Amino acid sequence: MSTTAVIDPKAMGKVAVLTGGHSAERAVSLMSGQGVLAALLSQGVDAQAFDPAQRDLGDLKREGFDRAFIALHGRFGEDGTVQGALELMGIPYTGSGVLASSVAMDKIMTKRIWLAEGLSTPAWRQVDSVEQTVAALAELGAPMIVKPAREGSSLGLSKVTDPAQCAQAYALAARHDPEVLCEQFVAGDEVTCPVLGTGAQARALPVIHIVAPDGNYDYEHKYFTDDTHYIVPCDLPAGEEAAIQALVLRAFRTLGCRGWARADVMIDARTRQPYLLEINTSPGMTSHSLVPMSARATGMSYEQLCLQLLASASLDNPLPARTGD
Repeated sequence: MSTTAVIDPKAMGKVAVLTGGHSAERAVSLMSGQGVLAALLSQGVDAQAFDPAQRDLGDLKREGFDRAFIALHGRFGEDGTVQGALELMGIPYTGSGVLASSVAMDKIMTKRIWLAEGLSTPAWRQVDSVEQTVAALAELGAPMIVKPAREGSSLGLSKVTDPAQCAQAYALAARHDPEVLCEQFVAGDEVTCPVLGTGAQARALPVIHIVAPDGNYDYEHKYFTDDTHYIVPCDLPAGEEAAIQALVLRAFRTLGCRGWARADVMIDARTRQPYLLEINTSPGMTSHSLVPMSARATGMSYEQLCLQLLASASLDNPLPARTGD
């Protein structure tokens, strides 16, 4: 049963749905933005699409927008840059603030913080050459994941089982980001868990068990095919879902996230130990996206979710009101 609060759409003011942008995930962002815009308009919100790749962000201030729904993914939208610009303009926005957005976008920095707080994440090595990638494979064992440290949606990701594959895997990851992450592969169940809210009020939504063809949940299977199966309510053994929700909430709060996010987790098939992979602070909102799917399992519609997220828009540091000289 949904516990969504009653929100006055008119109180949201003039809303910009930030969509598109400059990142490698532009196509997905456009789909997310289209869905969010249609949902907000259907609820009576005065909303307009705004593509930062085609317009000056300063237009948001000049044209009197009151708040922004960030439907951007990846760099220049999920990494603290747009959040910083909105802070300077005093326009409240959805999702995490500047610091949490920036840190969460960097998988290596995220892992360092999680480990410092005692949260489980797969072993890794940061590499800057093919030779170091081969050495990482020897240390971490096969199979191993090679991916850009600051990219999303499985872009630039490879699974290697042999040293001969390391050169191609490193080159692909480095094409997206000079910082390359080699990560120990965890064989088992792949799950994801969204979070809504901030601080003590944050709550984890139902866990989704992702069953992709041959265990390959790549970019195509995320957004453009219907071959992947999503099990929600999940079919995990008793107690595991609650443990994963608690782990994800700690991961969310440890990074200082707010508003909403979605954490991806692997469960070791042998030990049933869950391992945090990454956290997305501006998750997808397409027809294949997971946060709306999980929210729907609680009785919350896509439209209600969008309106609730919009109502949560805020600033890290609201500017003081200007006074006369």
